[in-house]
Amino acid sequence: MEPRIQYAKTSDGVSIAYYAIGQGPPLVRMSNIPASHLQVEWQIPGFREAHERMAQQWTLVRFDPRGCGLSDREVADFSVEALVRDLEAVADRLELPPFRLIANTNATPPAIAYAAQHPDRLSHLALWHGYPRALPPWRPAVEGLLALAERDWGLAIDSYLHSAFTWDEGESASAGALLVREAIGRETFLSFFRQFLNWDVSDQLPLVKTPTLVAQRRQCRMTSIETGQKLAAAIPDARLVLLEGSSIMMGGDFYEVLNEFLGSRESSRPVARDMPAALPSSTAIILFADIVDSTALTERMGDAAFRDKARELDGALRSVIRQNGGTPIDGKLLGDGVLAVFTSARQAIEAAQRCAEAGSDGGLPLHLGLHAGDVIREEGNVYGGAVNIAARISGLSAPGEVLVSDTVRGLARTSAGVSFEDRGEQSLKGIEEPVRVWAVREGEAS
Repeated sequence: MEPRIQYAKTSDGVSIAYYAIGQGPPLVRMSNIPASHLQVEWQIPGFREAHERMAQQWTLVRFDPRGCGLSDREVADFSVEALVRDLEAVADRLELPPFRLIANTNATPPAIAYAAQHPDRLSHLALWHGYPRALPPWRPAVEGLLALAERDWGLAIDSYLHSAFTWDEGESASAGALLVREAIGRETFLSFFRQFLNWDVSDQLPLVKTPTLVAQRRQCRMTSIETGQKLAAAIPDARLVLLEGSSIMMGGDFYEVLNEFLGSRESSRPVARDMPAALPSSTAIILFADIVDSTALTERMGDAAFRDKARELDGALRSVIRQNGGTPIDGKLLGDGVLAVFTSARQAIEAAQRCAEAGSDGGLPLHLGLHAGDVIREEGNVYGGAVNIAARISGLSAPGEVLVSDTVRGLARTSAGVSFEDRGEQSLKGIEEPVRVWAVREGEAS
């Protein structure tokens, strides 16, 4: 079962996708840019198995950094400070007690900065092939990669992967290729690496008071042994571990060292999976369905006949919603709109498609719209701006058509088995900013 993807909002307004699975003390694993996509990595056996193992001992928290995967893609700021805000948003949203933090390669400078700025929030810090800044010898290679990306995006990705993997790594290299291609677009790739060249958190290393593990492989060409030694020497009481091999992948030997460093499970208050308990809100995929031109149908059929037929369809739709993992909201009746919430975008889209079929078969075609966002749950009903957006999107759809917001499309585009037709940005009544809308089409995109 896929983890439930939720969203945290950063202090500068960026939506960060995250999930939390497992039991025990919290362990946050940061991924580097551009190799982060929560949904894609879960479909890769090696990644999924590693995370499931972690979740047996810890509460594993994963998130996509800005510009990547399921998080907001349209961002311009990729400074270290911006990446720190991503982590801050997730940690604050889950109200994490002091937690263990793992970061690899270019995620390590933001992790170091977070540790220096929030010494009370971390219990352990583990850095895999870490460094405090983009080293001068890298600049010509990165600049060459950026020039190549402007001319030939596909070849640039292959070159980037070749710099991280040896070609004999087989499945690991293929998994990395899949992640990068799904996780990031060319313009974001260019923007990130141009800013990455100016990163430097060297002055924050002495401020890290958290017990720190610095680990890497001896023969890996990504990071020299000297870099690891200098990093460990600059962090008070850091421990350096050098493992054999050339692979950038963490692997079982690293996890053995990591588990020994992190220590055994200990008592800790549970981590919230939704919003903090004090707030009556959570994130959901929202489905809104409404009968096309119900007023005209009522006049033509008569109120009693229309209501009987609508109630029959209402029952069929609620059954479809439950069969696809959704929760129908009791406070809504067809004619006023059927409302349901889901934790999976894929299941929500499948339910919407089946609802469309049920409406057509019953002679009462439907408008259908999907959006994702925070909702307020109260006495069997849900409220909030996200619900209103779902209803407005529904009203834009043709009879029997399923329209989704850009947020839902981003959540489902690699797993729903459908394609999406861009309908552009739409102005919705009562909604200040336009919303980009997509029509669901049968069959995966070619």
